[in-house]
Amino acid sequence: MDLRLTFNTDAQNYDRFRPTYTDELFEEVIRFSSLDSGKRALEIGIGTGQATLPFLKTGCKVTAIEIGDKLAQFSREKFAEFKSFEVINQDFESVQLDENAYDLIYSASAFHWIPQEIGLPKVYRLLKSGGVFAWFSIQPTPAQEHFHIHEELQKVYDGYSQFFGENKPQLDPQIRQKQVEKKRMGRFNELKQYAFVDVKDELYYGSRTFNAKDYVTLISTFSDHKAMPRESRIPFLKEIADTIDCCGGKFILSDTMFLCMGRKP
Repeated sequence: MDLRLTFNTDAQNYDRFRPTYTDELFEEVIRFSSLDSGKRALEIGIGTGQATLPFLKTGCKVTAIEIGDKLAQFSREKFAEFKSFEVINQDFESVQLDENAYDLIYSASAFHWIPQEIGLPKVYRLLKSGGVFAWFSIQPTPAQEHFHIHEELQKVYDGYSQFFGENKPQLDPQIRQKQVEKKRMGRFNELKQYAFVDVKDELYYGSRTFNAKDYVTLISTFSDHKAMPRESRIPFLKEIADTIDCCGGKFILSDTMFLCMGRKP
């Protein structure tokens, strides 16, 4: 099963609980790309549009690529008021698009699904000379005051290790910081490797507060969690909710948002 398609099964909850990004991040992308009403932008993996509205508000023409048909339709309806917006329901690897056509190509928490040896050369070909690729995503960690809840949640994951193994969520702040730095440097170096110039990256921060029910709904939108057999997923999610309730009924995540951008010469 293509795990990318698991997101397609629950558009409403995906839209409600998946995080968006800080205004400062969007402002920097728009500034760096000089985006305005005369430009064209391409979004790779729109999902339900957590990263779309700020670009639409510039007045530019936005074309979005989305592999999930339900997500594509959700986003079409969500942004129907924007006449310069379209969604193509296809995977980015095979979609046919005009080369040397876009002033900005961006992807929010989606580009990691595409093999970089395919995705980055294609992005480069699609961009105009001087065009910008913006690649951004979010890494969550438990708020320091709620790290004890994270430790209890890890015990629940340990009981379902056959579904997660080494891939179970590791929210330890030190582990996450190393992951952020590794991804940050990896993306920075990959953009340079594929001939992008003026490569730069920035970090931004935010937080989200969940009750037990909402946190369970959030993790239910994760691809590996959705892939669990129903007979295991239901008791697993109940244990997660019970754990949060037993620890005070609230769980706060601190988000590190990292942005990497480069320009086609």
